[in-house]
Amino acid sequence: MAATFQPLSPSPSSLRGNGWPLVAGLSFAQLVSWGTIYYAFSLFVVPMEAELGWSRTALNGALSLGLLTAGLAAYPVGRLIDARGGRWLMSAGSLLAALMLVAWAYVQHVAVFYAIWFALGLSMALTLYEPVFAVLTRLFPEHYRFRITTLTLVGGFASTVFIPLTAWFIELFGWRDALLALAACNLLYCLPVHALWLSDHAPPPAPQAAETDASPMRRALRHPTFWGLALCFTCYYATFSALTFHFFPLFDERGIALSLAVGVIAVIGPAQVAGRVLLLIFGRRLSAKTTGRIIVLMFPVSVSLLIAFPDSVVALFAFAIIYGCANGIMTIVRGTAVPDLLWREGYGAINGALTLPSNIAKALAPSLAALIWGAVGHYGPVLWVILAGALVSGAGFWFAAAKAP
Repeated sequence: MAATFQPLSPSPSSLRGNGWPLVAGLSFAQLVSWGTIYYAFSLFVVPMEAELGWSRTALNGALSLGLLTAGLAAYPVGRLIDARGGRWLMSAGSLLAALMLVAWAYVQHVAVFYAIWFALGLSMALTLYEPVFAVLTRLFPEHYRFRITTLTLVGGFASTVFIPLTAWFIELFGWRDALLALAACNLLYCLPVHALWLSDHAPPPAPQAAETDASPMRRALRHPTFWGLALCFTCYYATFSALTFHFFPLFDERGIALSLAVGVIAVIGPAQVAGRVLLLIFGRRLSAKTTGRIIVLMFPVSVSLLIAFPDSVVALFAFAIIYGCANGIMTIVRGTAVPDLLWREGYGAINGALTLPSNIAKALAPSLAALIWGAVGHYGPVLWVILAGALVSGAGFWFAAAKAP
């Protein structure tokens, strides 16, 4: 049924120690890439509003454009990694990120800012989890799960490291020079790791390679597991994004003190890391199907706590723990679902095709949640819609697992 998969042969030096030096280098590159491109954005909104007079809606619209661009670019990037490996693509992504952060530091016009974020969306498609998952699955076809889990464990500290670091840069240098410091992080660490350490040495493809490379994607589109995963991830990231970007307005509507709200949100990051540590310890005893089936049930449970116990402090912290743990492990499930439930051939293209609708949903969901809130004037219906989306996401994964070859 499946075409024979021949992974590229990486250079011996890059895979010394069974590849763990390379995995370590890529893991910290993920921490820097996520921290500088994605998580730092929110810290620049207020100083940019104050200096440039742009609206918050306009500023966040640029981020949405970047996320949409990353989603649209995910499939072609995945196909290129399948065909040629990730070295030059990820190097180009890090270089592009550095250049665009420098351009952002000198921005004066909204149109230019949107162009910068279009390019940063391309850099996200070239550097964040999806391409590095494809690289690890390609280089370590028999041991990708443990390496992906390790990588996301390190990457999970991106917000913990770079949000306070970026805030310190802004306080010390001002927001424009802080962007130059973030650009330097990409230029001095991520670019050398991707360009000098990550390597893909492969013999020239056989004449029939193009036809063979195309077949896994076509087979995936005909397989119900692919569509179950597409439904799962699209609904999951839509509901997760909608809830994440409305935490503080929701808590404010319920009269929860800002200090308590901050404390609840602060628990989510460590809970994500804790979830990944648990999977690192116990994951070998659980099949991918079992892990996924458990995780997709945790998110609706966490949302149910918000609905059922709106005034309970204990329920708020229980929500944060379950919500964070579920999202931490879902990132790993997202990275391993294609080879675990379908096949390894054509991983980059198939994973990119799954990323497209989920990234679009992730970008649009906060605005749709705001529209629902605006129509009814409170967050009750918004939470019920989020719960419904979480349940549909869970049903999608259970269907995908049941139909897996």
